[in-house]
Amino acid sequence: MPRPLFLPTARQTNWLLIIAFASVGQALYLRYMAIENLNVELTCQAGLKSWLCTAFHVSIALYNHYVFGAVALAAALLNLVRPSIVLVAIALAASGLGIVLHNPELSALAAAVLILSLARSAPATE
Repeated sequence: MPRPLFLPTARQTNWLLIIAFASVGQALYLRYMAIENLNVELTCQAGLKSWLCTAFHVSIALYNHYVFGAVALAAALLNLVRPSIVLVAIALAASGLGIVLHNPELSALAAAVLILSLARSAPATE
């Protein structure tokens, strides 16, 4: 008898939806309220110390080193090898952040690998 496919339960799917919408929502807010808003960008670069400027500086630093895509791809590849709901959540959140924050190459590849990992069989229970 073949092993069943890796399929999150209804509760896990709801949590994954919440994580995905929250990460994409945060990325949209950060992109359009800080990164592409000229007034906020110039104010943050002038040295204003606020949580929005801190998030702006952190996201720019992570973007420059392709961290969003790298984390998403690493988690998706690990999930392909050994399916886990935690790895799905990490890959989903990081790929959502990466796609919205202009880091789509590795993030889109991670999303494709994440979809492919749903065809893997579930880990064996002991």
